[in-house]
Amino acid sequence: MDAMLPSRGTSKTVLLLGAGFVTRPTAVELDKAGISVTVACRTLESAQKLCEGLRNAHAISLNVADQSALEHEIGKVGLVISLIPYTFHAQVIKAAINQKKHVVTTSYVSEAMMALDKEAKDAGITVFNEIGLDPGLDHLYAVKTISEVHKAGGKIVSFWSYCGGLPAPENSDNPLGYKFSWSPRGVLLAARNTAHFFKDGKKESVPGEKLMSSARPYLIYPGYAFEAYPNRDSTPFRERYNIPEAQNLVRGTLRYQGNPAFVQTLRDLGMLSEEEQDYLKDKSVSWKEAFAKIVGSTSRADEDLTWAVSSKAKFADNDEKERVIAGLRWIGLFSDESIEPRGNPLDCLCATLEKKMQYEKGERDFVMLQHKFEIEWADGKKEIRTSTLSEYGEPEGSGGYSAMAKLVGVPCAVAVLMILNGEITDKGILAPVTPELSEPIRLKLKEQYGIELTEKTLA
Repeated sequence: MDAMLPSRGTSKTVLLLGAGFVTRPTAVELDKAGISVTVACRTLESAQKLCEGLRNAHAISLNVADQSALEHEIGKVGLVISLIPYTFHAQVIKAAINQKKHVVTTSYVSEAMMALDKEAKDAGITVFNEIGLDPGLDHLYAVKTISEVHKAGGKIVSFWSYCGGLPAPENSDNPLGYKFSWSPRGVLLAARNTAHFFKDGKKESVPGEKLMSSARPYLIYPGYAFEAYPNRDSTPFRERYNIPEAQNLVRGTLRYQGNPAFVQTLRDLGMLSEEEQDYLKDKSVSWKEAFAKIVGSTSRADEDLTWAVSSKAKFADNDEKERVIAGLRWIGLFSDESIEPRGNPLDCLCATLEKKMQYEKGERDFVMLQHKFEIEWADGKKEIRTSTLSEYGEPEGSGGYSAMAKLVGVPCAVAVLMILNGEITDKGILAPVTPELSEPIRLKLKEQYGIELTEKTLA
């Protein structure tokens, strides 16, 4: 038997690393397809919970930092899905290379992952990445329109792509207009990243400390009040999407109106700092005591805290200032409430937001994704096209999927099934950014799962 192929008996078996909230749809779809799934998590209880109601799944406890234990489990299956934090992907891929087993992740390909391309090819394995929502579904519909336009002799002059995972509008009832299905830490840290993009043919950057204040209103449908800001580094997508002609190219994030100004204020006040402070390790400290120290207030009296906030943060006008300060009060920063002693401002804030901004029973999440293409045809005519996805999740507590879990987990499962069924056979470190890889997955998601973006020509 060819050593490059998974050994007989393991080809329709999968190891799923992680038990986070997006993993359930992946596990369910694989179970429906009769795939045997081993769910591995550090805590056995989390893995067992994910397996509930599934006929072909069983749970194990596994520490992925233990390379020999990881390899041992990967050796028993045909493919490993890594839905744990992206920092672990490279070591999972290394273990899979040693065992000659395929890998699927929903994360961006990092430099550490790309460095394993040759070894993955030599091992004869497929390592398929970036197949969730963003990245994932966004690629499938960007590549579709770009390929169609190029085939018809047109150019993509501008490409704007924005995505937001949000609460449904009626559930966006807090000062951030946001709720968390998992730890707020990642969302708040992303607000500190420097962004790079192309504008009018030139590479532009927005430093992390000004990222949120660069947000601008962005119209998709008149019924939604969105603001948008650029996300990390969009510049490689000129090459990845094969659009060297693009003069404007931005991939970014959508939030409800008012959210970016609020997050910018948290940053300006020092609330997103990871610097250790002894007073934030003491659970007897109240929020107003801690907040007074963080913002450099002369006392913890209300008017002094307000003055310190006003002097450290910049507001567009008095209305915004009042709205943001009311929001800081709502979080509890002016109160006698005790802090969760996590050692630094960011983690103490996260602990508080986690308690106050969870989805309550009956509430829904909402995903909006839109690509906008400015096209120039050979005769000089211009055209604007959009590809839009607007999806509401099932109510919290109903047993159904959130929009985010469905739109990350189902595409991931489809990629897994296509590899196991021999429909994806390319080897090495891959992502669906070419028509050959993206189109078969796009069609399957549309035809079998009803997951698609709606395409329109606006002008």
